[in-house]
Amino acid sequence: MPEPQRMNPAAAMAALLARLEARGIDLPDRGPVEDVPSPDQPGHPEYHHRVRAEFALARWETAVPRRYANARIVTEPVVANWAQQVATNPTEARSLLLTGTTGTGKTHQAWAALRAIAEAGPARYEIIATTAADMYGRLRPGGSANGPEHDLNRLARVPLLLLDDLGSAKASEWVEEITYRLINERYNACKPTVFTSNYPTEAPRHPETGAILGPGLDVILGDRIVSRLTEMTDVVVMAGLDRRRRQAA
Repeated sequence: MPEPQRMNPAAAMAALLARLEARGIDLPDRGPVEDVPSPDQPGHPEYHHRVRAEFALARWETAVPRRYANARIVTEPVVANWAQQVATNPTEARSLLLTGTTGTGKTHQAWAALRAIAEAGPARYEIIATTAADMYGRLRPGGSANGPEHDLNRLARVPLLLLDDLGSAKASEWVEEITYRLINERYNACKPTVFTSNYPTEAPRHPETGAILGPGLDVILGDRIVSRLTEMTDVVVMAGLDRRRRQAA
């Protein structure tokens, strides 16, 4: 038995319209079909921006210590500009070094900047935050179940790193080597990093004798590290009194 011939969809629709017209049935003019998604639907840029921001903020909230969970406002213009650059073009963004004496709000500003990046809805948001002391503790033999090389590689390759209190550990050849390896790899890979430190990059010196008047990262960590920090970071000096003591008074 021969198979019935099938009419193509366009011809079938034309035949149907002809029969309806022969019966005097008019079809309403439907006009063009609106297929542009609304801001609440997938496919709209605002929808995807909102989804990315919600995902990034959830990661920020998981990482942030409770002490800094209310870090919202970036008060330093350089820090705000840096956060915007990281959110829009992380491969071209520089790193950031916040320096100043104890209690001037460096860590608070760092976490506020990391939140601002998350709120911007970046394409990727993956961070690790650690103090220098905790980092060295994990990277010593036996300090981590994963092993020091694994942890060092993870810190070196994570897209966004916060390293708090740089220069706070006791100086040693091992500390200098670990710090150099980490910073050098992130420097070469152009990965944005937030550093905070109580010390300036270069030790203050007497204007006439050149004698060192106080500690600096160049003395604590060495010139190789500070040379890379100087090139890769925007430095923000945060001045003022110790906020913790003012709040306790």
